[in-house]
Amino acid sequence: MDFLISSAWAQAAGAPQASPWSPLVMMLVFVAVFFFFVIRPQMKRAKDHRTMVSAIAKGDEVVTNGGMLGRVDEVGDAFLAIEVAEKVVIRVQKNAIAAVLPKGTLKSA
Repeated sequence: MDFLISSAWAQAAGAPQASPWSPLVMMLVFVAVFFFFVIRPQMKRAKDHRTMVSAIAKGDEVVTNGGMLGRVDEVGDAFLAIEVAEKVVIRVQKNAIAAVLPKGTLKSA
């Protein structure tokens, strides 16, 4: 009768079970790596930009995110008046300033 059904033999001991904590530990490692390589540098850049924007004063030479170069003519709470050419003044939001340039950059540009 054994020729139709194979005999069931006891199996050897199975492989040891992995720790139930290992997926949680790996997820925490991924979160930590993501924080230190993505979130933290972005927070630092945002803080540096806020500091730069709050320190802008009349007479500073700036460049906007759109690439416009000019000299700050007037500073308001949320907007700046920038003179881009003689008697040509534009108003931009403070957050649209990409960088404050060293003095004399406009003359060389």
